[in-house]
Amino acid sequence: MKGIKTQPEIELQIDLNVTSYIPDEYIEDSNQKIEIYQNIALCKNEQDIQNIIDEIIDRFGNIPKEVENLIQIAKIKYLAKNLKISKIASKNTAVVFTFEPNQFKSDITELVKKYSNKIKFSNSIKPMITLEIGTTEEQQILTQATQFLLGITGTGTE
Repeated sequence: MKGIKTQPEIELQIDLNVTSYIPDEYIEDSNQKIEIYQNIALCKNEQDIQNIIDEIIDRFGNIPKEVENLIQIAKIKYLAKNLKISKIASKNTAVVFTFEPNQFKSDITELVKKYSNKIKFSNSIKPMITLEIGTTEEQQILTQATQFLLGITGTGTE
C-alpha cells in the first residue's frame, strides 16, 4: 500500500546452550511434529504459549523437559523481538543480549541497581548486555533470561 511504512521484522538468532527439541518417543508422527514446531514458532504472546501447552498436553500427554525448553525459548523469542533484540547467545555461564542499532531503550542505571555486578553493558553500534547467570544449568539459563527480558520490558517477573 502507498504511504504506509512498515517496520522490517528483526531476524532474531537464539543460540542458548539448552536442549530443545521434540523427542521421537513423544511425537512419533513427523507431520504432527512439524505442526507442533510451527505452532510453537508462531507464538507471539503469553496466551499463544498457554494455548500451545494446552494443545500439546491434550494431544500427547505430559510434556518432556526438551519440549518445555523449546516452549520457553519461544517465550524468550517474542519478548526479545518486542525489545528489538537481534541475538541472544550463551557464553560460558552468561547470556549475551545484542540489540539492533539505536534500539536499547531501558534505563541502564536501573538495570545496574537491580543486577549490580551480574551485568555488563557494551554500547557499540549494536548495544550488548551480558547477564552473568553463574551456571550452565539449562533451567537457570532459561528462567533468568526470561526474567531479565520481562524486567527490561517493565512487565515484572513471572
